[in-house]
Amino acid sequence: MKAEWIAPERTALLVIDMQVDFASPDGALGKVGVDLGAVPAALAAAERLVGSARGAGVPVIFIGLQTSAALDSKAWRERMVRRGGDPEADSGLCRVGEPGAAFVGPTPAPGETVVGKIRYSGFFGTTLDAALRALGADTLVVCGLTTECCVDGTVRDAFNLDYHVFIATDACAAYEADLHAGALKSLELNCAILAPVDQIQRAWQRAN
Repeated sequence: MKAEWIAPERTALLVIDMQVDFASPDGALGKVGVDLGAVPAALAAAERLVGSARGAGVPVIFIGLQTSAALDSKAWRERMVRRGGDPEADSGLCRVGEPGAAFVGPTPAPGETVVGKIRYSGFFGTTLDAALRALGADTLVVCGLTTECCVDGTVRDAFNLDYHVFIATDACAAYEADLHAGALKSLELNCAILAPVDQIQRAWQRAN
């Protein structure tokens, strides 16, 4: 990977949905027995990546699900019913102001941009695109949870908005290994370049 592809002056780092409800045993998914085994390593890799970005002068933007009952997706709830699920039992992730919505692993530093979202993509109905344009960023390095869901949705929208997208593969995770691998394979085929954290770090070091 060429260092100029992710040069600090053109790049922003997106940290997606690394929040208590998705990543902590004390969060909503952990409490119902979802296997979080792949998450700690991704959180640790994301912390290293965020530290490197800050050191290189790359803006870090935290994107988090921030839900409320008034804004819950009717289509999502109906889909749960049609699949035989209970939307009441499965709703309530990352409610605004509740502990489950807090970031875990890397956390925002004072002055860093935090974007709240209500759907899978960090771009849908948010100020993310405007914030990136204001920074002059045309390139994104992306990490977060989960690879096949909100990382995937955000990366595809970013590519459709003409951003150059790089995924920090070991700073992402899914709750099932095959979903993680399949999502990365699809995203690499269609809209992103894959790179481990240490390769991205070396590129930023060469740029300084």
